[in-house]
Amino acid sequence: MQNYDQVDLFTDTSLIEDPYSYFEYLRSQGPAVYLPKHNVYAVTGFQDGLPVFSNHEVFSAAIAVNGPIPPLPFTPEGDDISEQLEAVREQLPYAGIIITEDMPQHAKTKSLMMGMITPARLQANHAFMGTLADRLIDEIIDKDSFDAIMDFGQPFATLVIADLLGVPEEDHPKYRILRSNLPGMIGNQGTPHDPLEEIGLYFWGYIEDRRANPRDDVLSRLAQVKYKDGSTPDILEVVKTATFMFGAGQHTTVLLLASALRVLAEDQELQQRLRDDRSLIPAFVEEMLRLNSPVKLEYRLVKKTTEIGGVEIKAGATLLLILSAMNRDPEVFEDPQQVKLDRKNGSDHVAFGRGMHACAGSPLARAEAKIGLERLFDRIANIAIDEEKHGPAGQRKFDYEPTYTLRGLKELHLKITPA
Repeated sequence: MQNYDQVDLFTDTSLIEDPYSYFEYLRSQGPAVYLPKHNVYAVTGFQDGLPVFSNHEVFSAAIAVNGPIPPLPFTPEGDDISEQLEAVREQLPYAGIIITEDMPQHAKTKSLMMGMITPARLQANHAFMGTLADRLIDEIIDKDSFDAIMDFGQPFATLVIADLLGVPEEDHPKYRILRSNLPGMIGNQGTPHDPLEEIGLYFWGYIEDRRANPRDDVLSRLAQVKYKDGSTPDILEVVKTATFMFGAGQHTTVLLLASALRVLAEDQELQQRLRDDRSLIPAFVEEMLRLNSPVKLEYRLVKKTTEIGGVEIKAGATLLLILSAMNRDPEVFEDPQQVKLDRKNGSDHVAFGRGMHACAGSPLARAEAKIGLERLFDRIANIAIDEEKHGPAGQRKFDYEPTYTLRGLKELHLKITPA
C-alpha cells in the first residue's frame, strides 16, 4: 500500500484516478481519522457515518459544497460555535442554496422545491425521457464511435431537467450546451464564470414574465408556487431554487450513466444479461450508485464538540463523510468490490446522502439511468470500449474530472453496432 501519511485529499492529483485505495487506508486507521492540514475528521464506516445525516443539532450543512476550502472566516471558540456560525453564515461560499441550509430555513426552501416537482410533473417528464433518448441516439446511431458523456449523457441529463422545470422546447438548444461547474475542483478554487449564472438570468425572465402574464404551462405554475404558509417567495428565491435544481440535476445523472456504460462496455456478459432481462436494470443502477458513487464526499461543520467511534471531535472541525467508502464497507455490504445484482441490501447505500439533505432528485436520476439504458439497448446491438481512444483491455486509460468531491469520467468513447 502506498504511503498516504502526507497525502492532502483536497489538492493531491494522484487521488483523482484512484481514490479508493486511499479511502481504504483511512478505514484501516480508525473510525474518525484526523487530517490536521484542514482540521478535518474523515469517517469511512457506514454505521459510524449514518447518524451524522440526521443529527442537525451537532452537524451543520453550511460547508456542504466545498468542505474546508476556503477555511472558516472566524476562529472557532469553545465547544459550541452555533452563534459564531450564524453571525457569518452569509459570508460562506454557496450561502442561500438549499444544500447549505440548516433548519428552519431548509424546510422552507424544500417546501418550495416540492411545489415545483409534483408527481404529475414527474410522470410527464418520464415520458419526455424516452423521446429525448431516441432523438440523441438518432444523432449517434450511424457513427462508429461516440462520446457517451458529451454526445449522450450530458445533453440527456441537461434537457431532462430543463423539461422538468418547464423550459420551452424552442429554448432547449441553448440549454444543451450549458454545463454547470463541478464543485471541489482541484487547483481551481475560484472560477470566473459559472454557466448557472446565465441559466439564472433565463429563469428570472421566465418567472417575471409568467407572474405578469400567466399561462397554462409549467413555468406559470413555477412562478405561482408558494411556501407552505401561503406566502409568495421573492423571484430571487424561486430562481435560486430552480437554478440549483438545474445544476444538481445534471451532475449525478451524467456521472451515473457514464460509470454504468463503462462497466457494461467492459463486461459483455453482464451487458447481455441486462439486455435479456430488463427487470435487472434497476438493481444494476443501484450497484453502480453504490460501487461508483458519483458524490465521493459530503461535508458537515461540527457545531458542538462530540465524538464518533470514541474519537472526540472539537467544535469548528470539518467532518468528512466518505460516501464512496461507506458504500464499500465490508461490514455492511458483502463482497463490496463486486457487482451483485441479487444483493439484498443493494439500495441501502448512501450515494444520495440521507436525512433532510438527501438528494431530492434521486428518483429522477434513477429513472433517467433506467430509461436511458433501455433505449440504448433497444437501438444499439452492442456497446464496447473504443480501444483507439482508451487502449486495449488490461491497458485502459481513462481521465477523470479533477475534483475532490465528485467521481466522474471526463470522456468515455464507445464503439457501437446498430440493432
